Amino acid sequence: MEAATKEKGPPVTTTGTVRYWAAAKAAAGTAEEPYAASTLAEALEAARAAHAANPEFERVLMRCSFLVDGTAVGGRDHASVPLSQGGTVEVLPPFAGG
Repeated sequence: MEAATKEKGPPVTTTGTVRYWAAAKAAAGTAEEPYAASTLAEALEAARAAHAANPEFERVLMRCSFLVDGTAVGGRDHASVPLSQGGTVEVLPPFAGG
């Protein structure tokens, strides 16, 4: 009976790297920074908080697409995209002609 009442613990926080490209890199003021999060949504929220003093960062981020460990996120809910230990999140703003 005890096994049936066990609840899932909190998500495991992982660490990795967020890489910014083009306009996202300019808005962040850095090419990359570490993340400590269990989902893409958590990593992006931490990035927003870290760059809150620069409103352009949020504007650029809203237009970006994301790759997590080389896989396109597409329209998936960012809270449903898990991050891996030592993984990489690529932040890709729209590119001219593409």
